[in-house]
Amino acid sequence: MRITISKENYLKAIAEAEAEGETVIAATLARWLKVSAPAVTMAIRRLKRDGLIHVSPAGEVTLKKEGREIADRVLQRHHLIERMLTEIFGMEWYKVHDEAEQLEHAVSADFERHLIEKLGPSRDHDRRGWTPLDKLEPGASAKVMSVFERDRSLLEYLEALGIRPAAELELVTRNYDDTLTLKVAGKPVQLASTAAAKVWVGN
Repeated sequence: MRITISKENYLKAIAEAEAEGETVIAATLARWLKVSAPAVTMAIRRLKRDGLIHVSPAGEVTLKKEGREIADRVLQRHHLIERMLTEIFGMEWYKVHDEAEQLEHAVSADFERHLIEKLGPSRDHDRRGWTPLDKLEPGASAKVMSVFERDRSLLEYLEALGIRPAAELELVTRNYDDTLTLKVAGKPVQLASTAAAKVWVGN
């Protein structure tokens, strides 16, 4: 069985959508990957044929063991590349996602091993112990652990507010208009709950 870049992208998208709490169906993948419905149908057929996914009678797509292993491997390489770009090369954090999307497929097992030796194992896709920012209780303080978002404009917006990895913040109040008032670097900041849901925090 040949694992292509396309297959890796689909398997990773399934894992990421599941991590966001979504029920994965064909339309979910079309939205995540910005591809047509016929393209998704063909991809699902190939992945199912290769024994990488299971498709329920209702159309829900889940990863089988080998599919999960491939998705986890791609996710780890993605996050290792993001860390390499920020920690070694000093690239702005909100730019590295797009770069990692391109480079994650070119990382060999040997290069991945060197990255792990240099940076330590990447666990950015393992969110145990983390909480979405929009779930914090008023008065709680936390540190930004990671931001799970593909939209570059939102990442740049968060950066402008000072909401970036390792930033310390406090949830002050939940407002009637579905926004949050945060205190970031001692300054009050307003953030929509939908955007806050993309920001994962911990202690």
